[in-house]
Amino acid sequence: MRSIGEHAVVLGAGMAGLLAARTLAGAYERVTIVERDEVRTGRARKGVPQGKHAHILLPRGQRILEELFPGVERELIGGGAVVADPGVDHRFTLGGHVLARRPGAERAIQASRPFLEQVVRDRVSALPGVRFADGRDVVGLLTGGPARITGVEVMPRHVGGAAEEIHADLVVDAMGRSGRTRYWLERLGHGPVPQEEIRLGVGYATRPIRLPLDARVGRAVVVGPRPGQPKGMAMVAVEGDRYLLTVAGLDAANRPPTDEDGFRSYVRDLAPPDVFEAIDAAEPLDGVAAHRYSSDLRNHYQRMKGLPDGLLVTGDALCSFNPVYAQGMTVACLEAEVLRDCLDEGRRGLTRRYFRAAAKALNVPWRMAVAADLAMPEVEGHRGPAVRVMNAYVDRVQAAAARDTGIAEQFFRVIGLLDPPPALMRPSIVTRALLPAGRDRAPRPAARKERTAA
Repeated sequence: MRSIGEHAVVLGAGMAGLLAARTLAGAYERVTIVERDEVRTGRARKGVPQGKHAHILLPRGQRILEELFPGVERELIGGGAVVADPGVDHRFTLGGHVLARRPGAERAIQASRPFLEQVVRDRVSALPGVRFADGRDVVGLLTGGPARITGVEVMPRHVGGAAEEIHADLVVDAMGRSGRTRYWLERLGHGPVPQEEIRLGVGYATRPIRLPLDARVGRAVVVGPRPGQPKGMAMVAVEGDRYLLTVAGLDAANRPPTDEDGFRSYVRDLAPPDVFEAIDAAEPLDGVAAHRYSSDLRNHYQRMKGLPDGLLVTGDALCSFNPVYAQGMTVACLEAEVLRDCLDEGRRGLTRRYFRAAAKALNVPWRMAVAADLAMPEVEGHRGPAVRVMNAYVDRVQAAAARDTGIAEQFFRVIGLLDPPPALMRPSIVTRALLPAGRDRAPRPAARKERTAA
């Protein structure tokens, strides 16, 4: 990649920011990553409130990550990340259907968010010209007139620190949902930024556990929400011989509790019987961590007129999804891929070209996530004919995937963002999906006898 500028600044050192910095390092002589937290800890950070919860990098994201950082999968595995064949080692119950398990061509590399972020951060730190400016708040944009952003103003978080200006040819906002770009643009006379929002009110609760040695539950167990039961769970094996057990529920009435008895009862109502028995006998490794997610939110910068040059947005600051679909990190990988391609075309018109290309890349995961959320009666939103037909068909596909390994494989390729959704409309898939489903739905867990003290 040819150099097109002297200095780029990335705001935020989470996954989206690190991926953007990796891409920019080939096009700018220097890249500065500004972050409010101290980043070299290897632990969950305040700036990543969802960091303690279970994460899965979808197959498309995993491929892009390996392209950006050759050998990173080997490095993660060497550090203890878990390797799994999703078709065999993962158990999925989606829409109430237990999906068929089948050997697959993809492998999953499973790690906690802090560990994955640390490995990627170390890779980025080693790139020529990259430096971290952590422990700093970003307080505003610098401008060279209404048509050009020329840097940012930051304030050190330590007592007595003085504001400083960081000048740059390009500024990339990767500060997540707390990113202030749309407010700063309005203050500068641009905007408002068009938005789409689906209010959810999702509550999450997670506990790290160590299962008994004789537990045979697979390397990931996922139970998705469905109409009438707006709750779900994911239990994912990660480094350190641990599982991260995350449960989630829509709105205040279904949010998971964080007290011992309430959390246990919540898990009990969701987990398959054998999985709950293993969880009940597991060793808790920490307390229950809670997190809330208010809404799906997409900022349509590509629809704005007169956007100033020298400013881009990526990650959750551009578009954030219900975390239950595990799309966030993979979408950040897609946006890094878009940025790389736009940089290859040079500096001219970069802002406009990037936002248009990013919007196109976001369309598929956004529509999939919104349609899945609107399948829940508890979620408010307009359900046009297209959404209703899509959700009815997806339910039939999931039912068929419980008995047909070929359909299951194609379904996972679509939700893994390897194939576009029209792949599920191939005649061979449609014919088999619309066959009478029989008794495909997962049975409700049988009542369990509570253990009593001896």
